[in-house]
Amino acid sequence: MKRKYVIAAFTATVVTAAGLTGCSAGESTGGDGTDGPVTITILESKQTNIDAISKEIPGFEAAMKEQGKDITVELIPDLLTDEQLKTKLTQQLIAGQAPDVLDIGENMAIAWSSAGYLAPLDEYLEDWDGWSHYYPAVKEAMTRQDGQIYSLPSGAGVLNLFYRKDILEQVGVDTSQPETWDDLIGRLEQVKEATGDTPIVIPAGTAWGGGTWGEGFQPLLGGTDTGYYDSETATWDLESPGWLAVFELYADLVEKGLMPVQDLQNPNPWEPTKYVKFPEGDIQVAAQGTWGWKFDWGPDGATPIEGLTEKVSTWQWPGLRDGDEPYGWSSTGGGYAISEDSEHKEAAFEFIKYLSSGKPLAEQLVASGAASARDDLDDVAPYSGEPQLLQAGEDLSNSVFVVTGDGADQISQAVATATELILSGSADGQQAYEAFVKDATELLGPSLVKE
Repeated sequence: MKRKYVIAAFTATVVTAAGLTGCSAGESTGGDGTDGPVTITILESKQTNIDAISKEIPGFEAAMKEQGKDITVELIPDLLTDEQLKTKLTQQLIAGQAPDVLDIGENMAIAWSSAGYLAPLDEYLEDWDGWSHYYPAVKEAMTRQDGQIYSLPSGAGVLNLFYRKDILEQVGVDTSQPETWDDLIGRLEQVKEATGDTPIVIPAGTAWGGGTWGEGFQPLLGGTDTGYYDSETATWDLESPGWLAVFELYADLVEKGLMPVQDLQNPNPWEPTKYVKFPEGDIQVAAQGTWGWKFDWGPDGATPIEGLTEKVSTWQWPGLRDGDEPYGWSSTGGGYAISEDSEHKEAAFEFIKYLSSGKPLAEQLVASGAASARDDLDDVAPYSGEPQLLQAGEDLSNSVFVVTGDGADQISQAVATATELILSGSADGQQAYEAFVKDATELLGPSLVKE
C-alpha cells in the first residue's frame, strides 16, 4: 500500500462519525474481490449523474449475474457543490470510509492519488481490451506523476471558442477559423464598432473561481507553452514564457474594451455573460467546453438558444505567438476512481468497466453533454445521434493537453487573483504576471516551484 499523508488543506479537519454516514468502503454482504455476494458503493453529487447512474445499475447487476458474479451497487445520492463534495470525500478518505467508486474531477484525482487515497488502475487496465480504444491524449492526461493511472474518464470534451455565426454574418465579419489572436482581435474590434458590445468572454478574475484557470487561462497557456509544468521534477516553472504572454493577452482584451469587465467582477459572472448576453447575441464569442451544447444552450439547458446549431459554431483557439497553430484544448472532466481502502477493488473496477463501455457509456455521455474519450463509440446509440459530440470526439483525438500535478489549486488561485488585477485596472499584463509569480511562489512553497 502506498504511504499516505493528509492533504495540507485538511490537516486540521476533525472527522466525526456524523460526517461519514452512508459511505463505507468495507461494507458488503461477504466475500472479497468479486467472489461471493459483494456490495460496492458510489456517491454521486449532481442530479444528472444520479439519474444516469441509477439507470445503469440494474443492467450492470444483471450482466454480472450472467457471469456468475453476485455484485450489488449501492448508489448514495447527495446533492453537493464541488467544494462540499471535495470536503466530504476528503474527510471520508482520511478516515478510510470513502465509497468504493469515486466520481471525481481532475484536481481531486491529482491531489488524492499523490496522497495515497486512490488505488492504481494500471493492473486492471492492462487486462481490459477497452483501454486500447482510449485516445492517446486522454491516456496521457490521466497518467499521474508516478507514471500510474488512478482514474478513468467518465467523459471528455474539448474547450474551444463558441461564436454567434448569425451575428457575425449580419455585421459582415469573417467567420473562418482565425489563425492568430491578432486576427481574432481585429474581427472583435469590427464587431464592437458595429454593435457597441463587448464581444468576447473568457473566464477571468476571482468571481469565476477555478474556471478562470481551467476554462480560460490554462487552455490559452497550454497552446502557447507546454513547458510550464515539469513532470520529471513535479514542479511549476513560473518563469516559463507562456505565463506573461497570456496575461498580456487578457490585458489587451480589457484595454481595448472587448471583455465585459463589469460582468466578470459580479458574483456568478457566467450568468450575465453565458446565460444572458451570449444567448441574446450581445456577446458574440465565448470560451466554452463541449458541455455548452447541452447544459448551457441546448433545449434543456440553462438558457436555450432556438436554432442553436444554425446560429452557433466553434473555432479552435488561435495561435498566440508567431508560429503557434490553432488548437483545441482537451478536457477530461470527471473520472471514475477506486478508494485505496476499498475491500472490493475488483468488483469496483467491473462497475467502472461497465459504465465506460458501449451503450451505458453512450447514454451517460448524451445525458452529460460530454464527448467520448474512446474511438469506438461513434456508431453506438444514442451517442451516434449527437453530431456536436461526435465532432468534439474527433477534435479530441488531436487536441492539446498538459499533464500537471500537485499545486494546481494554488496556481488556479494565483491566476484568478492576478487576472482580477487586470479587470480592476490595477495592473497591466507585466504587472499581473509579477503579482502572479509572487503569489504562486508563496502558495506553492519551495518544493513545488522549479528553481
